[in-house]
Amino acid sequence: MPKPQRPPHRTPPPATAGEPMRIAKALARAGLCSRREAERWIAEGRVRVNGKVLASPALDVSAKDRIEVDGEALPQVEPPRLWRYHKPKGLVTTHKDPQGRETVFDKLPGHLPRVISVGRLDVNTEGLLLLTNDGALARHLELPATGWMRRYRVRAHGSVTQEALDKLKDGVEIDGVRYGPIEAALDKPPDRDKPQGSNLWLKIGLREGKNREVKKILEHLGLAVNRLIRVSFGPFQLLDLPPGEVDAVKRRVLIEQVGARTAAALGITDEEGFNPQRRRPGVPRGGKPKPAPKAEG
Repeated sequence: MPKPQRPPHRTPPPATAGEPMRIAKALARAGLCSRREAERWIAEGRVRVNGKVLASPALDVSAKDRIEVDGEALPQVEPPRLWRYHKPKGLVTTHKDPQGRETVFDKLPGHLPRVISVGRLDVNTEGLLLLTNDGALARHLELPATGWMRRYRVRAHGSVTQEALDKLKDGVEIDGVRYGPIEAALDKPPDRDKPQGSNLWLKIGLREGKNREVKKILEHLGLAVNRLIRVSFGPFQLLDLPPGEVDAVKRRVLIEQVGARTAAALGITDEEGFNPQRRRPGVPRGGKPKPAPKAEG
C-alpha cells in the first residue's frame, strides 16, 4: 500500500486572491499572454491603467484599477482551474521551442483557455501532465514542501535486484547532486527464462522531481531507460485517459485536495455542490489507488 499523501496544511500558504499584483501578472492571469509577453506589450505602449499608457511594468494593480490592452478592457479573470492531460512521447513541455519541435501547447484542444503546465515532462516522457490557467496554483502544486508523490512506470534495459532498489529509500548522491528518498520496486518478478540484460518494468515514486531524475538514478544502477510513463502526480492519476486527451478536474475535487484554506487563498470557488465524503475517479481519498493502465512493450 502506498504511503498517504502529506496533508495540505503542512504546505506554505499561497498569496491571497484579490491582493494587489504586478501588472504583468494581472495580464497573464487574465489569460492574454505570459508575463514576459506582457512586459513586451507594456514597452510597446499597448497597455493602459486608469487611462494612462504604462511606460514600465513596475506597477501593482488591484481589482479597482481599469486595465486596457489595445483599447479593450481586460477580460474578467476566470477562477483557477486544473486539467489532467495525457502527454504523448515526443512533445516538448514549453510554449515556444527554439529548435522548432512540436510542443504540448501546440496539440491541446482549441476549447481550452491559455494554460501553463504544473512542472514539466521530458520530451521522451509520456503520461500525466497537470495543466492550469493560474500561475499561483501551478507554483503551489510544484513546491517541494507540498510533498506530493510523483509516480512512474519505467521500462529499462538491464538487470537490478530489489535489494539495490530498496537502498534508494534513503536517497542517493550522483555526480555531486543529492536526490531525496525514492520508492522503487520491480513491477513484475524477473522472468527467469529471459536472458540477463533484457527489459524489465519498475515502479518509481519520488517527491522532488529534479531534471531527468528517474533516468539519472536508474543509470546509476546500470539501467538504460527506454520508456518512462508518469501515472500520477499527488492524488491525481492518469488512469485510462487516452494519449493527447484532456480532462477537467472538478473544482470541488481540487478544493478537497489542496484544502479549503488554500483554495480560498488561491480564489478557487466551488459552484458544483461540493461533498467531501464522495470518492471520485482518478482521485482516491485514501487507501490503495486504482491501478494504472499497463503499457505494452
